[in-house]
Amino acid sequence: MNQLKSREPGSVTLPGTLSSSLRGELIAFRRDLHMHPELGNQEFRTTAALKARLEAAGLAPRVLPGGTGLTCDIGTWDGGRPMLAVRADLDALPIPDAKTVAYRSTVPNRAHACGHDVHTTTVLGAGLVLAELAREGRLPRPVRLIFQPAEEVLPGGAADAVAAGVLDGVGRIIAVHCDPKVDAGKIGIRTGPITSACDRLEITLDGPGGHTARPHLTTDLVTAAARIATDVPAVLARRVDARSGLSVTWGRIEAGHAPNVIPQHAELSGTVRCLDLPAWHDAPDLVHAAVDEVAALHRAKSTVN
Repeated sequence: MNQLKSREPGSVTLPGTLSSSLRGELIAFRRDLHMHPELGNQEFRTTAALKARLEAAGLAPRVLPGGTGLTCDIGTWDGGRPMLAVRADLDALPIPDAKTVAYRSTVPNRAHACGHDVHTTTVLGAGLVLAELAREGRLPRPVRLIFQPAEEVLPGGAADAVAAGVLDGVGRIIAVHCDPKVDAGKIGIRTGPITSACDRLEITLDGPGGHTARPHLTTDLVTAAARIATDVPAVLARRVDARSGLSVTWGRIEAGHAPNVIPQHAELSGTVRCLDLPAWHDAPDLVHAAVDEVAALHRAKSTVN
Protein backbone atom coordinates (compact mmCIF):
# COMPACT_ATOMS: atom_id res chain seq x y z
CA MET A 1 0.00 0.00 0.00
CA ASN A 2 1.62 3.24 -1.14
CA GLN A 3 -0.83 5.79 0.24
CA LEU A 4 -2.86 6.14 3.40
CA LYS A 5 -6.03 8.09 2.55
CA SER A 6 -7.51 10.19 5.33
CA ARG A 7 -10.90 11.86 5.68
CA GLU A 8 -9.21 15.23 5.99
CA PRO A 9 -8.55 17.15 2.77
CA GLY A 10 -5.73 15.65 0.78
CA SER A 11 -3.88 12.45 1.59
CA VAL A 12 -0.94 11.24 3.62
CA THR A 13 1.87 9.58 1.71
CA LEU A 14 3.58 6.74 3.50
CA PRO A 15 7.36 6.86 3.83
CA GLY A 16 8.18 4.38 1.09
CA THR A 17 11.78 3.73 2.07
CA LEU A 18 10.72 2.85 5.62
CA SER A 19 7.96 0.47 4.54
CA SER A 20 10.32 -1.18 2.05
CA SER A 21 13.10 -1.57 4.60
CA LEU A 22 10.69 -3.21 7.03
CA ARG A 23 9.71 -5.95 4.61
CA GLY A 24 12.51 -8.37 5.46
CA GLU A 25 12.27 -7.68 9.18
CA LEU A 26 8.51 -8.25 9.26
CA ILE A 27 8.77 -11.50 7.31
CA ALA A 28 11.36 -12.72 9.82
CA PHE A 29 9.21 -11.54 12.74
CA ARG A 30 6.17 -13.37 11.44
CA ARG A 31 8.09 -16.58 10.84
CA ASP A 32 9.52 -16.41 14.34
CA LEU A 33 5.99 -16.14 15.75
CA HIS A 34 4.94 -19.05 13.55
CA MET A 35 7.74 -21.18 14.98
CA HIS A 36 6.75 -20.36 18.56
CA PRO A 37 2.93 -20.47 18.74
CA GLU A 38 1.24 -19.85 22.08
CA LEU A 39 -2.32 -20.64 23.14
CA GLY A 40 -4.83 -18.14 24.46
CA ASN A 41 -3.77 -16.28 27.62
CA GLN A 42 -0.33 -17.89 27.31
CA GLU A 43 1.12 -15.48 24.74
CA PHE A 44 3.95 -14.27 26.97
CA ARG A 45 6.75 -14.67 24.43
CA THR A 46 4.71 -13.05 21.68
CA THR A 47 3.78 -10.14 23.93
CA ALA A 48 7.41 -9.65 24.97
CA ALA A 49 8.58 -9.62 21.34
CA LEU A 50 6.00 -6.99 20.40
CA LYS A 51 6.81 -4.86 23.42
CA ALA A 52 10.53 -4.91 22.68
CA ARG A 53 10.08 -3.93 19.02
CA LEU A 54 7.62 -1.13 19.77
CA GLU A 55 9.90 0.24 22.47
CA ALA A 56 12.81 0.15 20.03
CA ALA A 57 10.70 2.39 17.79
CA GLY A 58 10.41 4.92 20.61
CA LEU A 59 6.86 3.98 21.59
CA ALA A 60 5.45 3.16 25.02
CA PRO A 61 3.38 -0.06 24.81
CA ARG A 62 1.30 -1.14 27.81
CA VAL A 63 0.93 -4.84 28.62
CA LEU A 64 -2.60 -5.85 29.60
CA PRO A 65 -3.29 -6.87 33.24
CA GLY A 66 -3.14 -10.61 32.55
CA GLY A 67 0.42 -10.36 31.28
CA THR A 68 -0.47 -11.18 27.69
CA GLY A 69 -1.61 -8.76 25.03
CA LEU A 70 -0.81 -5.08 24.90
CA THR A 71 -1.85 -1.68 23.58
CA CYS A 72 0.26 1.12 22.20
CA ASP A 73 -0.78 4.69 21.40
CA ILE A 74 0.82 6.54 18.51
CA GLY A 75 0.32 10.24 19.00
CA THR A 76 -1.37 11.84 21.98
CA TRP A 77 -5.10 11.80 22.53
CA ASP A 78 -6.30 15.09 24.01
CA GLY A 79 -9.79 13.89 24.87
CA GLY A 80 -11.25 15.50 21.77
CA ARG A 81 -11.78 13.68 18.52
CA PRO A 82 -11.95 9.90 19.15
CA MET A 83 -8.94 7.81 18.25
CA LEU A 84 -8.70 5.22 15.52
CA ALA A 85 -7.65 1.75 16.71
CA VAL A 86 -5.99 -1.04 14.74
CA ARG A 87 -6.42 -4.50 16.22
CA ALA A 88 -4.76 -7.92 15.90
CA ASP A 89 -5.08 -11.23 17.74
CA LEU A 90 -2.14 -13.17 19.15
CA ASP A 91 -3.01 -16.77 19.97
CA ALA A 92 -2.49 -20.02 18.09
CA LEU A 93 -4.53 -23.22 17.92
CA PRO A 94 -4.02 -26.55 19.74
CA ILE A 95 -3.33 -28.50 16.54
CA PRO A 96 -0.13 -29.87 14.95
CA ASP A 97 1.63 -27.96 12.19
CA ALA A 98 1.65 -30.26 9.17
CA LYS A 99 3.74 -28.02 6.90
CA THR A 100 7.23 -28.96 5.77
CA VAL A 101 8.86 -25.52 5.80
CA ALA A 102 11.88 -24.17 7.65
CA TYR A 103 9.67 -22.04 9.90
CA ARG A 104 7.12 -24.70 10.88
CA SER A 105 6.00 -24.78 14.51
CA THR A 106 8.59 -25.98 17.00
CA VAL A 107 5.92 -26.63 19.66
CA PRO A 108 4.15 -30.02 19.51
CA ASN A 109 0.41 -29.77 18.82
CA ARG A 110 0.52 -26.00 18.51
CA ALA A 111 0.20 -24.04 15.28
CA HIS A 112 -0.72 -20.64 13.91
CA ALA A 113 -3.24 -22.25 11.58
CA CYS A 114 -5.65 -19.28 11.62
CA GLY A 115 -3.17 -16.60 10.61
CA HIS A 116 -2.87 -14.70 13.87
CA ASP A 117 0.88 -14.51 13.38
CA VAL A 118 0.18 -12.62 10.16
CA HIS A 119 -2.41 -10.36 11.82
CA THR A 120 0.02 -9.53 14.61
CA THR A 121 2.87 -8.76 12.22
CA THR A 122 0.62 -6.67 9.99
CA VAL A 123 -0.48 -4.43 12.83
CA LEU A 124 3.11 -4.19 14.11
CA GLY A 125 4.28 -3.10 10.67
CA ALA A 126 1.48 -0.56 10.35
CA GLY A 127 2.35 0.78 13.78
CA LEU A 128 6.01 1.24 12.89
CA VAL A 129 5.10 3.18 9.74
CA LEU A 130 2.50 5.28 11.57
CA ALA A 131 5.03 6.04 14.29
CA GLU A 132 7.37 7.46 11.65
CA LEU A 133 4.53 9.62 10.30
CA ALA A 134 3.85 10.88 13.83
CA ARG A 135 7.50 11.81 14.31
CA GLU A 136 7.34 13.80 11.08
CA GLY A 137 4.15 15.55 12.23
CA ARG A 138 2.13 13.98 9.44
CA LEU A 139 -0.28 11.74 11.39
CA PRO A 140 -3.74 13.32 11.12
CA ARG A 141 -5.08 11.74 14.31
CA PRO A 142 -3.77 9.52 17.12
CA VAL A 143 -3.92 5.76 16.56
CA ARG A 144 -4.03 2.97 19.12
CA LEU A 145 -2.60 -0.46 18.37
CA ILE A 146 -4.43 -3.28 20.14
CA PHE A 147 -2.91 -6.75 20.35
CA GLN A 148 -5.65 -8.92 21.86
CA PRO A 149 -4.89 -12.25 23.55
CA ALA A 150 -7.09 -15.36 23.59
CA GLU A 151 -9.21 -14.88 20.49
CA GLU A 152 -9.54 -18.62 19.89
CA VAL A 153 -11.02 -19.49 23.29
CA LEU A 154 -14.51 -18.83 24.63
CA PRO A 155 -15.14 -16.61 26.37
CA GLY A 156 -12.40 -14.83 24.51
CA GLY A 157 -9.85 -12.25 25.55
CA ALA A 158 -11.76 -9.35 23.99
CA ALA A 159 -13.96 -8.88 27.06
CA ASP A 160 -10.93 -8.71 29.36
CA ALA A 161 -9.18 -6.29 27.01
CA VAL A 162 -12.22 -4.00 26.89
CA ALA A 163 -12.49 -4.15 30.68
CA ALA A 164 -8.85 -3.04 30.83
CA GLY A 165 -9.75 0.10 28.90
CA VAL A 166 -8.33 -0.62 25.45
CA LEU A 167 -11.32 1.07 23.79
CA ASP A 168 -11.36 4.16 25.99
CA GLY A 169 -11.27 7.14 23.66
CA VAL A 170 -11.61 4.96 20.54
CA GLY A 171 -14.24 5.93 17.97
CA ARG A 172 -13.48 3.46 15.21
CA ILE A 173 -11.49 0.26 14.99
CA ILE A 174 -9.90 -1.57 12.08
CA ALA A 175 -9.11 -5.27 12.05
CA VAL A 176 -7.80 -7.60 9.36
CA HIS A 177 -8.07 -11.34 8.81
CA CYS A 178 -6.25 -13.64 6.43
CA ASP A 179 -8.33 -15.20 3.67
CA PRO A 180 -6.64 -17.71 1.34
CA LYS A 181 -9.30 -16.97 -1.30
CA VAL A 182 -7.99 -13.40 -1.68
CA ASP A 183 -4.81 -13.06 -3.70
CA ALA A 184 -1.70 -11.71 -2.00
CA GLY A 185 -1.46 -7.96 -2.44
CA LYS A 186 -5.23 -7.49 -2.52
CA ILE A 187 -7.71 -6.56 0.21
CA GLY A 188 -11.26 -7.90 0.37
CA ILE A 189 -14.03 -5.75 1.83
CA ARG A 190 -17.83 -5.88 1.95
CA THR A 191 -20.78 -3.89 3.24
CA GLY A 192 -22.14 -5.24 6.51
CA PRO A 193 -20.76 -7.98 8.76
CA ILE A 194 -17.98 -10.10 7.32
CA THR A 195 -17.54 -12.41 10.32
CA SER A 196 -20.03 -13.53 12.92
CA ALA A 197 -20.39 -13.42 16.67
CA CYS A 198 -19.52 -16.86 18.02
CA ASP A 199 -20.60 -18.71 21.15
CA ARG A 200 -19.67 -22.17 22.28
CA LEU A 201 -22.50 -24.66 22.71
CA GLU A 202 -22.31 -27.80 24.86
CA ILE A 203 -25.18 -30.26 25.28
CA THR A 204 -25.32 -33.31 27.52
CA LEU A 205 -27.97 -36.01 27.24
CA ASP A 206 -28.76 -38.57 29.93
CA GLY A 207 -31.14 -41.49 30.27
CA PRO A 208 -31.37 -45.18 31.15
CA GLY A 209 -29.19 -47.27 28.86
CA GLY A 210 -29.36 -50.93 28.08
CA HIS A 211 -28.92 -53.61 25.45
CA THR A 212 -29.44 -52.75 21.80
CA ALA A 213 -31.73 -55.80 21.58
CA ARG A 214 -34.25 -53.98 23.80
CA PRO A 215 -34.18 -50.29 22.80
CA HIS A 216 -37.80 -49.87 23.94
CA LEU A 217 -36.63 -50.33 27.55
CA THR A 218 -34.03 -47.56 27.23
CA THR A 219 -33.58 -43.98 26.21
CA ASP A 220 -31.79 -44.34 22.90
CA LEU A 221 -29.30 -41.55 23.43
CA VAL A 222 -27.34 -42.15 20.22
CA THR A 223 -30.47 -41.62 18.16
CA ALA A 224 -31.43 -38.64 20.33
CA ALA A 225 -28.01 -37.06 19.82
CA ALA A 226 -28.20 -37.66 16.07
CA ARG A 227 -31.64 -36.05 15.87
CA ILE A 228 -30.51 -33.04 17.88
CA ALA A 229 -27.52 -32.64 15.58
CA THR A 230 -29.75 -32.57 12.50
CA ASP A 231 -33.07 -31.20 13.76
CA VAL A 232 -32.00 -28.31 15.99
CA PRO A 233 -30.36 -26.32 13.15
CA ALA A 234 -33.43 -26.98 10.98
CA VAL A 235 -35.83 -25.85 13.74
CA LEU A 236 -33.84 -22.66 14.34
CA ALA A 237 -33.87 -21.87 10.63
CA ARG A 238 -37.67 -21.54 10.88
CA ARG A 239 -37.69 -19.47 14.08
CA VAL A 240 -35.38 -16.60 13.14
CA ASP A 241 -35.12 -14.25 10.20
CA ALA A 242 -32.97 -15.93 7.57
CA ARG A 243 -31.07 -12.65 7.13
CA SER A 244 -29.75 -12.88 10.70
CA GLY A 245 -27.25 -15.58 9.73
CA LEU A 246 -27.92 -17.68 12.84
CA SER A 247 -26.03 -20.94 12.41
CA VAL A 248 -25.54 -23.94 14.72
CA THR A 249 -22.71 -26.21 13.63
CA TRP A 250 -21.35 -29.24 15.48
CA GLY A 251 -17.70 -30.10 16.00
CA ARG A 252 -18.01 -33.06 18.35
CA ILE A 253 -20.53 -35.82 19.13
CA GLU A 254 -19.60 -38.49 21.64
CA ALA A 255 -21.62 -41.39 23.05
CA GLY A 256 -21.05 -44.95 24.13
CA HIS A 257 -18.21 -47.44 24.06
CA ALA A 258 -19.64 -50.73 22.70
CA PRO A 259 -21.67 -51.48 19.55
CA ASN A 260 -24.32 -53.51 21.38
CA VAL A 261 -24.86 -51.25 24.40
CA ILE A 262 -27.07 -48.17 24.44
CA PRO A 263 -25.19 -45.60 26.55
CA GLN A 264 -26.48 -43.62 29.49
CA HIS A 265 -24.70 -40.41 28.52
CA ALA A 266 -24.05 -38.49 25.31
CA GLU A 267 -22.43 -35.13 24.52
CA LEU A 268 -22.52 -32.67 21.64
CA SER A 269 -20.28 -29.62 21.23
CA GLY A 270 -20.42 -26.94 18.61
CA THR A 271 -20.78 -23.26 17.94
CA VAL A 272 -23.62 -20.80 17.53
CA ARG A 273 -22.78 -18.02 15.11
CA CYS A 274 -24.83 -14.98 14.26
CA LEU A 275 -24.51 -11.88 12.07
CA ASP A 276 -27.40 -9.93 13.63
CA LEU A 277 -27.32 -8.42 17.12
CA PRO A 278 -31.04 -8.87 18.04
CA ALA A 279 -30.95 -12.51 16.91
CA TRP A 280 -27.76 -13.03 18.89
CA HIS A 281 -29.53 -11.83 22.03
CA ASP A 282 -32.43 -14.22 21.29
CA ALA A 283 -30.22 -17.19 20.43
CA PRO A 284 -29.80 -18.68 23.95
CA ASP A 285 -33.55 -19.03 24.54
CA LEU A 286 -34.13 -20.29 21.01
CA VAL A 287 -31.40 -22.92 21.25
CA HIS A 288 -32.50 -24.10 24.70
CA ALA A 289 -36.10 -24.49 23.53
CA ALA A 290 -35.18 -26.35 20.34
CA VAL A 291 -32.85 -28.77 22.15
CA ASP A 292 -35.40 -29.47 24.90
CA GLU A 293 -38.15 -30.14 22.37
CA VAL A 294 -36.13 -32.62 20.32
CA ALA A 295 -34.70 -34.34 23.41
CA ALA A 296 -38.18 -34.73 24.91
CA LEU A 297 -39.34 -36.63 21.83
CA HIS A 298 -36.76 -39.28 22.70
CA ARG A 299 -37.28 -39.16 26.48
CA ALA A 300 -33.75 -37.83 26.98
CA LYS A 301 -32.84 -35.44 29.77
CA SER A 302 -30.93 -32.53 28.23
CA THR A 303 -28.64 -29.88 29.67
CA VAL A 304 -27.56 -26.95 27.54
CA ASN A 305 -24.57 -24.74 28.32
